[in-house]
Amino acid sequence: MSDHNNTKQLEFSDNTLFSQLVGPGDANITQIENRFGVTIAARGNQISISGADADDIGYAKNTLQYLYAELTKGQVIDAQSIEDAIRTVGSSVSLQHHDTNVSNGKISIATKRKMIFPRSANQSEYLSAMQNKDMTFGIGPAGTGKTYLAVAVGVSMLIAGKIDKIILTRPAVEAGEKLGFLPGDMREKVDPYLRPLYDAMHDMLPAEQVERRLTNGEIEIAPLAFMRGRTLSNAFVILDEAQNTTPVQMKMFLTRLGNNARMVITGDLSQIDLPNGIESGLNEAARILKNIPDIAFITFDEDDIVRHPIVSKIVVAYDKETKLRNARR
Repeated sequence: MSDHNNTKQLEFSDNTLFSQLVGPGDANITQIENRFGVTIAARGNQISISGADADDIGYAKNTLQYLYAELTKGQVIDAQSIEDAIRTVGSSVSLQHHDTNVSNGKISIATKRKMIFPRSANQSEYLSAMQNKDMTFGIGPAGTGKTYLAVAVGVSMLIAGKIDKIILTRPAVEAGEKLGFLPGDMREKVDPYLRPLYDAMHDMLPAEQVERRLTNGEIEIAPLAFMRGRTLSNAFVILDEAQNTTPVQMKMFLTRLGNNARMVITGDLSQIDLPNGIESGLNEAARILKNIPDIAFITFDEDDIVRHPIVSKIVVAYDKETKLRNARR
């Protein structure tokens, strides 16, 4: 590899993997060019990257090397995996660090479609916290993988026999936790509020396993009101949309923690649906519990968003507007 005049040269040994790296019609390298504002030329099994900014060239080079390493492991590259690679490289998560997470199994869950692994430094810290702490808070905007990764860790622990059940719960704030006026039986009543949890679960396990485990009680999905009076032991418990808990509900939930149990509390403090004048239980818990060493608090930001790239731009734009509105008050 040689460097001169803001150009870097890369050479790849496997011609088949090289053509997958470049993509049909050079689509993959075009995507990387557009993200970093560089020019990438592929010839034979060599790539040259040139541009005005040495850092951008370095990021593009690291992204290509990262993607090539993924290809050698049998991964398939598409537009989403390129975005993941760009984000991982941009978060200063080194190739070596990434490999450790994947191969040595901080978490390595084979879903129906792919292995699940952290896509940013904060996600990596979050996964580590969930595996090592009895209580973990994941706080940040939508699309950062807070719920999805929590379900993944719960499923991995259930499959490994480390826990007896997974409990997934949310406050049904839109229905005021009073679900009686909705049509249908209890499962039909709560389904609209718990659908994202079902969706994540179905991404981890075959549908028939999800149904079987729901029937035999290994997976329980219920509104937060149903947790009152229980002690949750030998379980992995996820409270989703926790920004919509009241302080009383949050304290009730946190004090359910029993022996050999893990709790993960996720929420987005920018999307509180509680009536005006009621403090979010998540906000209060973050303030009161932040200095307890056995409780982990992981904060996500727009750089951790793993949905469509435009989602992070939407989050930033709304955050800006909220700050302006608050400044005018």
